Amino acid sequence: MVEAADRKSADENPGRRQLWPLYAAGFTTAFGAHGVAASLGGQSSEAVTSLLVLGGLLALYDGAEVLLKPLFGTLADRIGARPVLLGGLIAFAAASALYAVADSSGWLWAARLGQGAAASAFSPSASALVARLSPAARHGRAFGGYGFWKSLGYTSGPLLGGVLVWAGGLRLLFAVMAVLAVAVAAWAATAVPAVPPLPKTRQTVLDLGRRLAERAFWQPTAALAAATAALSVGVGFLPVSGAAAGLGPVATGATVSVLAACAAVVQPAAGRAFDAGRITTRSGLGLGLAVAAAGLACALLPGLAGLLVPAVLIGAGTGLITPLGFAALAASTPRERLGQTMGTAELGRELGDAGGPLLVAGVATAATLAHGYAALALLLAVAPVVILSNRLRRWADQRGSAA
Repeated sequence: MVEAADRKSADENPGRRQLWPLYAAGFTTAFGAHGVAASLGGQSSEAVTSLLVLGGLLALYDGAEVLLKPLFGTLADRIGARPVLLGGLIAFAAASALYAVADSSGWLWAARLGQGAAASAFSPSASALVARLSPAARHGRAFGGYGFWKSLGYTSGPLLGGVLVWAGGLRLLFAVMAVLAVAVAAWAATAVPAVPPLPKTRQTVLDLGRRLAERAFWQPTAALAAATAALSVGVGFLPVSGAAAGLGPVATGATVSVLAACAAVVQPAAGRAFDAGRITTRSGLGLGLAVAAAGLACALLPGLAGLLVPAVLIGAGTGLITPLGFAALAASTPRERLGQTMGTAELGRELGDAGGPLLVAGVATAATLAHGYAALALLLAVAPVVILSNRLRRWADQRGSAA
């Protein structure tokens, strides 16, 4: 009875101080992904000898996340999310320190793989703890804050990483990431309460498949994947469009910053609106997809407008989708399965992160980059069009019944 009361208190009445280390964990994984990725290409021939080597190093981090996030999410449900969170952060620090101490190409590969595997552990655990430590009425705010700090990591990673590499080389960047992970782990160990795993019924593979096939899971996950695809395309291809239009690196770099900043700023506001009932999951996800699709369509505009308008709209659309998607997943998932759900949803985002650029690049290779933007815009616009048509059909049916 006492344990149940303590668990209820931890789940429903958290202080914000318990969430801040989880936000810091989100920042750490985003900073680790983009801080190194943006700096690898400028390294000496001893570290990156070819574009193939560069591509392999970039793929290691995301590849490990794709394979391991669902597994670590399930482990978090089994033994508790807090131990997996702390273990992942400590492993991230160890992997980062590995290259900081042993400066060689082989150890760089090992360190990058270790970072990706460690992030696969603490990222879904942090998401699950955000849900467990927040009352349902504040899930929007909680995930909005988590998304804000993760976006901040994506935004500041290339800049801070570049400064650190300029000051002391790639080893200094890895050393700073090791210190950051240790600090976040120590903070989480003192501020995040122990949230024991909840009792659960035995689940077969068929049961898991049924749950993942439910609309309450795949619709938010698909929206999250689509938002991540649009964000990845914006970050990767808008600078290409800017360069083709004769714009310099300052303008194209500012475009990426505007995109990331809009995504970061919109997420807390979207979370608050969701908690207040001013926006529903269905309407919010549909609106976010429509805005992101409009942003991709606006990439066809000439000149600077073809950079800034898409950056603002893609950032705003993805910023609207992210907290609502995770809040919807948390609301529809049994609390004893949160880790598994968050890990699998993160897998969906990683697939969108890879699939969006591949789609645009494939279409651009066969036709033009403008056609690539249009193809992804049409794909994102399908869901809003279906939602709107269903509402119009229901409205027409109601009018017909009233008549």
